Amino acid sequence: MKKTWIIIAVIVVLVFIVYRFFAGSYNNMVKYDETVITAWSDVENVYQRRADLIPNLVNTVKGYAAHEKETLTAVIEARAKATSVNVDANNLNAATMQQFQQAQSGLSSALSKLMVVVERYPDLKANQNFLELQSQLEGTENRIAVERRKFNATVKTYNTYIRSFPRNLIAGMYGFERKSQFKADEGASKAPEVKF
Repeated sequence: MKKTWIIIAVIVVLVFIVYRFFAGSYNNMVKYDETVITAWSDVENVYQRRADLIPNLVNTVKGYAAHEKETLTAVIEARAKATSVNVDANNLNAATMQQFQQAQSGLSSALSKLMVVVERYPDLKANQNFLELQSQLEGTENRIAVERRKFNATVKTYNTYIRSFPRNLIAGMYGFERKSQFKADEGASKAPEVKF
């Protein structure tokens, strides 16, 4: 009889250990997945801030540079394209991240062209509204970089957790998949050539 109780106790302890491992691993995967979703929301938030600043910037420039319509239209179109790309935080794969980054890169490129146009208008460069908007846009670009860095760090933590043995078995059973990170734009590793 004593031997039976020992076997039952060992089985109960083993079942409890296995349960705790599975439950703890699963709960941590959920926690890290939610952290990635929150970090993605923060990234989208700062990109939205940039998109919200652009109409004010374009309207300020319009008053000074009416004949630069092509550049202003390009900025407006790039903004529309960038805000139309919606990425589901639960589906952060390489293809969706690439699509999102391309739209945002197009907007960044259009804004760079706008800033070149601004250089031709000294009165505009001295306009208080324009200076404030330009400063806010610059601050937003810095926020974007910070949030992208944070997002990549949370994705790294999540991916490392779900890919580590034996958690990778549990992740596979419950459908936790690897998430994609932001990558540098193509050609970003090359220094730009400056000609005077």
